Amino acid sequence: MQYTLHKGPLTAAVDTQGGELVSFRDGSGTEYIWGGDPAYWAGRNPILFPIVGSLKNGRVDIGGQSYEMGRHGFARGSQFTLAEQGEDFAVLELRDSPDTLARYPFPFLLRVRHALLEEGFSTSFEVSNPGGAPMPFCIGAHTAFHCPLYPGERFEDYQLVFDEEEDSDALPLTPEGLLAPGPGTPMLRGTDTIPLSHEPFDRLDTLIFQGLRSKGVRLVHRDTGRGVRMEFGDFPMIAFWTMAHAQAPYLCLEPWYGCAAWDDESGRFQDKPHCITLQPGEKRVLSFTVRPLRSPLAL
Repeated sequence: MQYTLHKGPLTAAVDTQGGELVSFRDGSGTEYIWGGDPAYWAGRNPILFPIVGSLKNGRVDIGGQSYEMGRHGFARGSQFTLAEQGEDFAVLELRDSPDTLARYPFPFLLRVRHALLEEGFSTSFEVSNPGGAPMPFCIGAHTAFHCPLYPGERFEDYQLVFDEEEDSDALPLTPEGLLAPGPGTPMLRGTDTIPLSHEPFDRLDTLIFQGLRSKGVRLVHRDTGRGVRMEFGDFPMIAFWTMAHAQAPYLCLEPWYGCAAWDDESGRFQDKPHCITLQPGEKRVLSFTVRPLRSPLAL
């Protein structure tokens, strides 16, 4: 079921299927969230939980037992429950069930709060451990934006601009979607900007970075200054993705706490990079915000 949010001229929609924010429109009626056209990709804004990316051989070791879980976990395919709603926000909940316990043997509570701001929206993930044992998890967003945003523009008219100059390479992926040891692909060497084209996505599939100095990034038209800014705060990784070899008209901005398995990792959940472990009764809140950029003055 979908619920509509309003704040001034801004509107948004959230869906209990997957717990996603599936629409965000500004006062001009511009839709920023990708609509899920299956000709390119049927997804829109999936929540990645309790893993991010792919597992080695599709399995993970938890407490000495092997569990199977699909790429990015099960939250994106789950039905959430509306827990709270106001005019400009909604809180959606997902709890453990016999189905989740067969793949991830922990009681949990995942609360996702989508809220409209004066300019833009925020999404917060609150993960709680109501069980009696330490609970490891990873979590991330996969927010797809129209790119280009307006008629007459091209994907190549846009660029990613980080808050600070960076010196970071995109982490390499294997054909199976695992992170590969070894040198990455130079993408951010003494610059804050990545000009967009489909070529690096056709070649690398996903651009994945960790350890950046920046806490925010803009997806912005290089001439008009229009686009979006994402503040990803405490997330230690951020990835960018569009369907390879498809000339797809969207780009996903993905703040991650966790990542795909490394090709040479142990396979134990608690050894995954950036894995968070909650003690019984603990909770963790992670948030990101998005706001539209309408002109060079907004940069």
